[in-house]
Parts: sequence; structure tokens; C-alpha cells
Amino acid sequence: MVNGLNFIFFFWILEIFIQALFIIVPILLTVAFFTLFERKLMSSVQRRRGPNVVGFWGFLQPIADGLKLIIKEFITPRRAMPTVFVFSPLWTFAVSLTSWSILPFSYLNNFSDLTFGLLLLLVLSGLGVYGIILAGWSSSSHYALLGALRSAAQLISYEISFSLTILPVILWSNSLNLIDIINSQGLYYGIWYCFPFFPFVIIFFISILAETNRTPFDLPEAEAELVAGFNVEYSSTPFALFFLAEYSSILVMSCLFSILFFGGWYLPAFLSLFSSSFWLIVKTLIVCYFFVLVRAALPRYRYDQLMHICWQIFLPISFGFFHFFFCYKVVADIFFLVG
Repeated sequence: MVNGLNFIFFFWILEIFIQALFIIVPILLTVAFFTLFERKLMSSVQRRRGPNVVGFWGFLQPIADGLKLIIKEFITPRRAMPTVFVFSPLWTFAVSLTSWSILPFSYLNNFSDLTFGLLLLLVLSGLGVYGIILAGWSSSSHYALLGALRSAAQLISYEISFSLTILPVILWSNSLNLIDIINSQGLYYGIWYCFPFFPFVIIFFISILAETNRTPFDLPEAEAELVAGFNVEYSSTPFALFFLAEYSSILVMSCLFSILFFGGWYLPAFLSLFSSSFWLIVKTLIVCYFFVLVRAALPRYRYDQLMHICWQIFLPISFGFFHFFFCYKVVADIFFLVG
């Protein structure tokens, strides 16, 4: 009896491992080739060639970069805390990968259909801060610690505006389930939320730029001031894990942006018959394109400007628009019930 239970448990673990591989391997390949897409686009904007040596048209450059990082020596600073120092990139990478399991890619093709999926994504985006703080603290370097503190302040500040922009979507769809939010734009109302909630679209996009430490808000990695920020003491595979976690978060936030405001896999109402997961991928790539375009076009902000935008501009605007949409929703529901 015990051997039979062990046999069943072994195959259950094996099934979970295989499912995880089918998720993790495509994600890693997508993240790797997104770096190639970014470098090619930036080279086009800056009128230079970009990667073009390894493979045809530089197609194998991400593989070469990954191998180069893996074979480099992993150096731990003498005064660092070894356990925490190694754990920090693993934590950041694990949190980034976990976010992918919540995102739906079609009505039938999704790893999990959680009732509070959007809330769990917000929790995971907050948990990612701990890996950055622990990395800066365990390195025993003033530069790394300053970068970690900057990053924590930035991410916690922009979590507020990030969360406030999501509230009208939750209010209108009456759900925290991501599939219900998509269906409310494609099946029920037939209109994407980017049209009625246009101010929130702008704030949300700028907030996810700050959430993912992207230009012009890459203050935790300000090379001129902090010598690469919280990951300055990292090399080899741990540095690669931080790098992959950052680009994975960009893709997650781009996909979430498409789900919340651009109808997910749905096209506009008059083209709803052609809706499929292909359109969600296309919308995600378009958002990623704007991520790269912003990096290529804009210089870095000062830290005081970064905080000024969050606390004195985005916060009052978000509160004002949210109260407006809340009152409108309440009045519309009352008239609907009376009618």
C-alpha cells in the first residue's frame, strides 16, 4: 500500500515538473529573444547596426550572452552574507516566474484560473522588492545598499498609483478574476477599458515603467552615481537571474496592461469573431515596443523628480478620477435598477 502511494506521489511530482518545464522554458526563450528585439530596435533608433555577428542577423546573440554569463566565475564579496547573497536573485527570479502562472492566454489555455488573480499579481509585484533589498543589504557595499534603498522607495511609492489605476477596472468588471475582466471588455460591454479610462492608461503605463526600473525611471541602476545599483557585487549566474527577472517582469506587466485596458484576446466588438490568444500576444508586443522606444528616446529623471511625479501629480489625479468613476458607476446602477 505504501509503495503504491509512493508511486502515485512520484508521478504526481513528475507531472508538475513537466508542466513547469513547459511554462518555464518558453518564458526563458521569450525573455532571451526580447533582449535581442530591444537591442535591434534601439540600434535602429540610434542609427547603428546592433547585434549582427552571432548567427544570422544576430539571432543567436541572446544564447551567446547567456552562456557567457554562466561560464564566468561567481565571486562572493569577503564581507557579504553568503546565504542571503545567493538567495536574493533566486527569490527575485522565482517571484517573476510565478507571475506568469496567473496570466491567462486564452479562455481555455491558462495555467490557473484564480478568483483573486489580480490581487495575487499585486502581492507578487510587492514581494519582488524583498529580493532587491536583501541583495543590497547582504552585499555589504554602500553602493549596493543605496541602490536597494532607492529601489524600495521607488517601487513602494509607485505601487500606490499602480493600484489606484486598477480600481476602476475592478469596479466596472465587478471581479478580480483576469478572465472575467477580459470578458467584460469583449462579451458584456464590448468596449476596451482604454477608452473610458484613458487617463488611467497613461498613469498605469508610466507606473509600470517605474515598477520595472526602466528608463527614464531606472534610478536604482544609475551607473554614474551608484555603479550599477543593488546588483553591483553580483556576477555570473546570479547576475543573469536578476537580468532575466527584470525582463520577465517587463513582459508580465505588458501582458497585464493588454488584459486590463486593451481587451486581452478580444478585438473590438464588431470583430469579436476573430478573437484569439494571438491578439493578446500582438498587443503585448506592441506595449513592449513602447517600453523600448521610451528607453531609446528619453533621458533619466532625477530622483526628486521621480518622487514628485508620483506623490504630487499621479496620486491626486488618480484619486480624483477614481472618485468620479465611482460616483458615475453608483448613479448608473441606481438608474438601471429604477428603470
